Amino acid sequence: MGNPLNLPFDPIERAHDNWTRRWGPSPAMAAVTSVMRAQQILIGELDGALKPFGLTFARYEALVLLTFSSSGALPLGKIGERLMVHPTSVTNTIDRLEGQGFVRRRPNPDDGRGVLAEITDPGREVTERATQVLLGMDFGLGCYSDEELQDMHRVFTKLRVDFGDFPAPVAGAVEGR
Repeated sequence: MGNPLNLPFDPIERAHDNWTRRWGPSPAMAAVTSVMRAQQILIGELDGALKPFGLTFARYEALVLLTFSSSGALPLGKIGERLMVHPTSVTNTIDRLEGQGFVRRRPNPDDGRGVLAEITDPGREVTERATQVLLGMDFGLGCYSDEELQDMHRVFTKLRVDFGDFPAPVAGAVEGR
């Protein structure tokens, strides 16, 4: 887990001031730098909270995804697609979880060459315990109100839609999963 910087000034605001003097104002530069720092803070906090369970946030996400699947198993390619990570990262994550006894690999009955990752009972148990810890710390976002969190989600949904992750949600529609 990282430590707070405890600086007497905001380094991102200082960088933005310097940027403005050099190249002109760029709210986008200040925003993206803030997002990147927030990501560092959150990964440090979440990984720190999950360390007693032998997990990182990436491994936790894979376990949650498997928990949400109807059969408790998914093809490795589908895991990468849903977690939005490279196949090499999926392989590494599943290797580690398998080594911990939280998942097992098994042949995919629908694809003779494919492999499924399947969550085990110990994997389900550690996911439940870890989830309670993360919920208890509001996933590191306890300084925000529910309304602010919903606004944040909407703001980043717009970016993800613009990037092409998925089509824009239709107002009032229940999204399919």
